[in-house]
Amino acid sequence: MTTRPCRVEISTRALEDNFRFLLSLAAPHGEPMAVVKADAYGHSLELCAPAAVRAGARWLGVATVEEGVAARALCPETGVLILCGAFPGQGAAVVKHRLSAVAWQPWQLDELETAASAAGVPAGSLPIHLEIDTGMSRQGVSLEELVPLLARFHSGSLLRLEGVMTHLLALGRIKATGLDPEWLHAGSSATLVAGEAARIAALAARYGIKAMLRPGLALYGVTPRFDPEFEPSESPEPATLVAARARLQPVLTWKTRVVGVRAVSAGAVVGYNGTFVATEPMRLALVAAGYADGLDRRLGNRFSLLVHGERAPLVGNVSMDSAVVDVTEIPEVEPGDEVVILGEQGSESITAFDHAEATGTIPWEVFTRIGARVRRVAV
Repeated sequence: MTTRPCRVEISTRALEDNFRFLLSLAAPHGEPMAVVKADAYGHSLELCAPAAVRAGARWLGVATVEEGVAARALCPETGVLILCGAFPGQGAAVVKHRLSAVAWQPWQLDELETAASAAGVPAGSLPIHLEIDTGMSRQGVSLEELVPLLARFHSGSLLRLEGVMTHLLALGRIKATGLDPEWLHAGSSATLVAGEAARIAALAARYGIKAMLRPGLALYGVTPRFDPEFEPSESPEPATLVAARARLQPVLTWKTRVVGVRAVSAGAVVGYNGTFVATEPMRLALVAAGYADGLDRRLGNRFSLLVHGERAPLVGNVSMDSAVVDVTEIPEVEPGDEVVILGEQGSESITAFDHAEATGTIPWEVFTRIGARVRRVAV
């Protein structure tokens, strides 16, 4: 069956090239984990996880056990880390699917250890990445509560301390107990493109640990922006940041098509609530994308989409399933013409940062709120 034309095109080749570039920034200082949580930031776990592995990723980072099970089915031999930990009743799935889990609370270790015992796994075979609170009061055990958790990783325990996130002060305490974690998690996309991988790796090496860096946004071709207060214009940019801007390729293009075109007279009301009234004769194009697809309702009357390589302003409120653009100055627009919501068309482009700035949010949300009914297609 022919499907609705609103779709996301995913360039798996661009993603592979991006990961190889990030790998070059990390090596020989550390190991980059491909962060594919939240359905690969809305790009499709099914398409992106195997592409990252083809490019050399030995670790995938997901948020939930459910995502971990899906990632394991796609990538049978790759390390998969559950970044937000397991919930009650999920320990058995962690053990069955050979997942590594982040943990920071005693009950999480109880859940995982009970599941490992029921599965009859040998001592020290269930990998745990212990998260330590770095000051955000979010995930992570406090330094004051760290010692009792470390005691859970004794010689007869089924648990094995595979990694630590991130608190450097705690590393000395951990090593003093005789525990020997393999990985120190410290750094994201910004760390890599700012050229900080070597510094992080040197800190980890002081404790005999390898650095694990977790690029997310850069994997999908978006170079993180830095606060001008901390990146003064008179200071030279790191060579890695300059290279990242030149090398990273957008992975996602969001497209739809024109449904119909109509001429309206001055005084015509466009869309719900009459937020736009034509002040002169206009040509309007209806496009097959609305806020249920992830086209933010706040973009109405303040943003443009691309048609025939030109910017066509959104007029009126964005509806649940459709929106209207002004094509008065683009006379050859017809039903079926391609419309780009995010990506390039001709010499023009619309970025995730453009969407984010227009709606007061961040690129991560722009990507992840693209609706599940918008098909992801490999190109």
